[in-house]
Amino acid sequence: MNWRALTAPAARTLYPVHRLHGAVLLLLLLFTLLLGMGNSLHSRLLWVGEQTWPNYYLLNPNATEPSCQRDINVDAEVRRRMEAYKPDPDALFSSPPDPGALRRSLLKNLELCEQEYAIYQQNRKHATPALGLFKTVEQGLASFLLDNIELTKYLFIAMFAMAAAIAALDADHIALRLARNRSEWRLSQGAQFLVNGLMVWSLNSYLGRLATTPGGADTASLQVAWAGVFGLFMVINAVRFLYVPGRVRAGSLSASSGLVVPLYCVMGLIAMSYFFFVDGYSSGLAIYFGMMSNLSSMFINIGLYVLVGMMLKQTRLPELLLNVIKPYHLPAPMLASVIIFATAFPTAFTGASGIFILAVGGVVYDELRRAGAGRQLALATTAMSGSLGVVLNPCLLIVVVAALNKEVTTTEMYDWGFWVFILSALLFTLVVCKTEGNWRPRPAPGAFRASLAQLQPLLPYVGVAALVILAIWFVLGLQFNEYSAPLILPLVMLALVYLDASPANREPEESRRAAFWNRSAAAASDSAVHIGALLALIGFSICLGGILERSDIVHALFPENLASPWIAMLVIVVMLTVIGMVMDPFGAVILVSATIAQPAIQLGIDPLHFWIVCLVAFELGYLSPPVALNHLLTRQVVGETEVLAAERTGSFWHRYQRLLLPLAVMGPTLLAAAFIPMLFYAL
Repeated sequence: MNWRALTAPAARTLYPVHRLHGAVLLLLLLFTLLLGMGNSLHSRLLWVGEQTWPNYYLLNPNATEPSCQRDINVDAEVRRRMEAYKPDPDALFSSPPDPGALRRSLLKNLELCEQEYAIYQQNRKHATPALGLFKTVEQGLASFLLDNIELTKYLFIAMFAMAAAIAALDADHIALRLARNRSEWRLSQGAQFLVNGLMVWSLNSYLGRLATTPGGADTASLQVAWAGVFGLFMVINAVRFLYVPGRVRAGSLSASSGLVVPLYCVMGLIAMSYFFFVDGYSSGLAIYFGMMSNLSSMFINIGLYVLVGMMLKQTRLPELLLNVIKPYHLPAPMLASVIIFATAFPTAFTGASGIFILAVGGVVYDELRRAGAGRQLALATTAMSGSLGVVLNPCLLIVVVAALNKEVTTTEMYDWGFWVFILSALLFTLVVCKTEGNWRPRPAPGAFRASLAQLQPLLPYVGVAALVILAIWFVLGLQFNEYSAPLILPLVMLALVYLDASPANREPEESRRAAFWNRSAAAASDSAVHIGALLALIGFSICLGGILERSDIVHALFPENLASPWIAMLVIVVMLTVIGMVMDPFGAVILVSATIAQPAIQLGIDPLHFWIVCLVAFELGYLSPPVALNHLLTRQVVGETEVLAAERTGSFWHRYQRLLLPLAVMGPTLLAAAFIPMLFYAL
């Protein structure tokens, strides 16, 4: 797979089938986006209705005249009922009705009747065709939203099925290295066939249990859908196993061939081995993977953020932003530091560091190499570019933490996360400048004026983005924040892609509309590959986390007689880092929320402090072997040849700087974030 071709700015899809998949996935994501905005749209319609027609909530264009009587003689009715009373011979305590109670009841009924007639008269006054049409639209939308509450789950399954199928067809699932010959190709496809088959078997086992469970019909339909999805994957794996692409050369397996097995397969095999051989829980894979359905909105948001990142790649924005700092001719160490500071904020808007690397990692790497950075420094900076932004607003990971844990709020976490980001970015600057040397900038005369001139091409993009955000706020009343960002940003990026397709930035014979459609389909095509790979990894990491949840590991690490929060924090740091090394952060957050968080808080760890440490530990794990997912994604962006060439010469530090530099920065950051705050509340 030509990763650089896939991730270059304004890349086009490589195969015609990708264009079709991209178009379908784009429409699916846009429909999901509109469905997510449905509640905001309905609220806005209610607001417009109330502003246009007073007491809109009570108006009914199809109201009929009330059947109650308004001309009742209360005194006569009371006398009639008193005279009509006859004692019941079978009742032990039969007594005549109270005239006062009868009078009060009749008067209350008359009052209610008058109110019904008043509402009826108001309806007749305002029952215009415009009200009827507006009411039909508003109530139709309300009925659609109520009737399709479960639709999001099936949309998520459809999105996952399409994206993971494309990843399987292209052999793009994340592994420690790519297959280099036919034997390794078949090993990868065979492992995927086995794990997908185990998932189908686990789903069938779970369906057998649901058949005897009252009210399990809805859950069973979801499991049938999942079984169909993984059955499709098995067919794809079987076809790819038998028909190896001609570009893959012949060869045999070696000692390192196991590295080509996708990470999700390794997680699935480990989880199923525990569930079957240790726990006797054959439904384990199905149940834990099915947790994704319960959190389908969150994982759809991940897909939307991936789309945002891939659309960013289809514009000139990364290059235009780098053009602002080019006039200063920064040496490589200082440029790397500036990039770390500058890319943290876009990372927060793309949901996670991996998405940002896939979107603009190639641009970051190339600019560093042009500035004279060695391959290892360029690789390390690319892997860390934006990693530190996971603690900044409006990163989705913090929204997930706050949603699953009521002890913390997004505002608190973003406030403290900003200072953690400053600490880690300053540490990066210190380490790079100390180890590289020649870090002092020597800008040429007029650099500041040239830099300001480079801001001018960015102004239209800023204006269009602000206009879209304001339009959404005006039409839907939806403000831009950490909760609405996954819904608003894709629309913003669609507008920016359309703006970027200017005559100077497209083929001469291509119209703006055609360029917009081609780039949007290309972004969706790239999104499909990455969404499939990421969601498969997240799903099976949740299954792997099920081992921790069902075993007694947490109780062993946090015994009831453990009284020191300092020792507890040390254990937490080690555990969370290890979890971050082998699991995706979103799956890890779900696991930690269910297992480690409450025991740690009960031992005296402040909840806000715990989750900040958790996020930093996850990012350290993301950058740490044996998996080091950010490095794997960087390899996909820059190509395996560049990574191998970077390890051939130099001292130990310079040969492995891409691994050691992130550890030298994030390790001290984690220790400082973990233990310094405890000086203020745990002594």
